[in-house]
Amino acid sequence: MANNLILKNQAKKRLFKRNIPLILLALPGFIYLVLFNYLPMFGVVIAFKDFSYLKGILGSDWVGFKYFEYFFTSNDATIVIRNSVLYQLWFHILGTICSIIVAVLLYNINSRTALKVYQTTIIVPYFISWVLVAYLGFALFSNRFGILNSMLTSLNMTPIDWYAEPKYWPAILSIFYIWKGTGMSCIIYYATLMGIDSSLFEAVKMDGAGKFRCFWHVSLPALVPVICIMSILAIGSIMGGDFGLFYQVPRDSGALYPVTDIINTYVYRGLQAGNMSQTAAVGLFQSVVGLVLVVITNVTIRKVSPENAMF
Repeated sequence: MANNLILKNQAKKRLFKRNIPLILLALPGFIYLVLFNYLPMFGVVIAFKDFSYLKGILGSDWVGFKYFEYFFTSNDATIVIRNSVLYQLWFHILGTICSIIVAVLLYNINSRTALKVYQTTIIVPYFISWVLVAYLGFALFSNRFGILNSMLTSLNMTPIDWYAEPKYWPAILSIFYIWKGTGMSCIIYYATLMGIDSSLFEAVKMDGAGKFRCFWHVSLPALVPVICIMSILAIGSIMGGDFGLFYQVPRDSGALYPVTDIINTYVYRGLQAGNMSQTAAVGLFQSVVGLVLVVITNVTIRKVSPENAMF
């Protein structure tokens, strides 16, 4: 027994020494995570206090769940929660479909020069700031100088006040989201397709399968594990949303709040107004719900398909 323990300890020491370079590589990221993600966590106590800058976090008066109650009894809660959840679900479904389609199209391109051109073209929008995208949107939707209203006027049609008409913005936001994000997200699926053994496609084609059958019986099963992991991550951020998309592109128009206001933009406006405790309560609610949903989703996937679960 003693010899076994000695051998195990020696094996652990050898393993540790062998992994020292990897540990050193991971150390900066670990330190960053602790300093900026874990140490500030004590600030969640602000959600349960009537925060005052003069008294500080610890000296402010304890009010319990006052600000949680205030948020959930307000009309804004229904709007921002509904928008956050529905947009994230829709964006994940639509984004996954578009990313897989683009990845499959790229995979079937034989010319390497054409492949590089297409990849670069579709990835470029991802690196454009939402501020610049918002100005591109303004160039399209401006009431006086917008391209779309100029076209409507030239066709003797009535111009549209785009920034005051909520009904158009779910579609507009979806288009901007797909245009900006599909190029980058498709890389993950494209890399997965590149890892598939080409003999599988050849075997399926010998059985008389066309391109759709090849995708359905070979490509899609290989993509399922990636789709599961991406879904878990998306479910975890279902109460969030891309702040730049929902704040910059609609130009923070109050008339569009019913369809563009999400939790992140709601919290930002609360911070601008100095409502620290209220925004902390909403942010804490958002984080807790995201954590619970990640765990539930992962447990569900693990029961259905254990090999596709994240943990």
